[in-house]
Amino acid sequence: MSRSASPTSSISIHDAIAANRRNTNLLMGGFVLTVGVVVFAAGVVLGLPPDVSGIVAAVGAGISVVIAWLLYRSSDSIVLGISEAKQVTREQYPELFRTVENLCIGAGLPMPKVYVIQDGAINAFATGRDPHHASIAVTTGLLQKTEKLELEGVIGHELSHVGNYDTRLMMVTAVLVGLIAILVDVMLRMTWYGAGARKRYKGKGEGGAGVLLLIGAIVALVLAPIVARLIQLAVSRQREYLADASSALLTRYPAGLAGALEKISKDDDPLDVATKGTAHLFIADPFKGNESSLNSLFQTHPPIAERIARLRAM
Repeated sequence: MSRSASPTSSISIHDAIAANRRNTNLLMGGFVLTVGVVVFAAGVVLGLPPDVSGIVAAVGAGISVVIAWLLYRSSDSIVLGISEAKQVTREQYPELFRTVENLCIGAGLPMPKVYVIQDGAINAFATGRDPHHASIAVTTGLLQKTEKLELEGVIGHELSHVGNYDTRLMMVTAVLVGLIAILVDVMLRMTWYGAGARKRYKGKGEGGAGVLLLIGAIVALVLAPIVARLIQLAVSRQREYLADASSALLTRYPAGLAGALEKISKDDDPLDVATKGTAHLFIADPFKGNESSLNSLFQTHPPIAERIARLRAM
């Protein structure tokens, strides 16, 4: 392998799995802390005493953990439903099942549930909290427009997400980012309609310190969802590079995935069922025509050209 591709390939898969499990726990802890800060900041803006805001923040963080856990347990079925993916049988798609099954044997993974999305775009995604509760969904466009080795490369990429526990990490980040965005929106609405409460706060401000605390609380409310979204995108891009390398190791043919990515980059058919909330799950950005230097900061995937170059260098 050339020197340019060595950073990705030199990562130990076992280290990556351990890192994903560790990052999942860190994300949960960071989420609880973020919720506490958001609720506390909203309490300050609304004029609640700091001690009361602290109690409310602790209760809100506890409730959010319960909600996050419930969504985490059911998020895979939610994503599959949103994407209009239908579970299929071996009799319906024998070649697809054969490809998934052979690669699962090579990767030492249990057979996931297989879904098909009736859409002409070339794309696929994997979901599930662990390899024993995993699902893979592919579009009919992928099945119709790619060759056998290209399909193997894509399936290998998605199975790598499963085996590396990327699916768990990305499910957790998607759920938590969504909850933070909803929570901040609710809190900002409360502070907007509770403007009269801020008048009560003025008496508690005691000069410049109170004003600084109020400004800091408002800034925290505004920045929390932006920071959470950037963390999600950074995690997603990093996982794509690792899954590409893992697919190349699994299939022993990097050119297969590179060829599929080339076809995806040239395909003008957008994925109609994709949403902003599910875009990070797919093997490539399902939205077309939004490329710009500003949008690149918020893209869920690294540039396809760079991914292809790394694969070609293997």
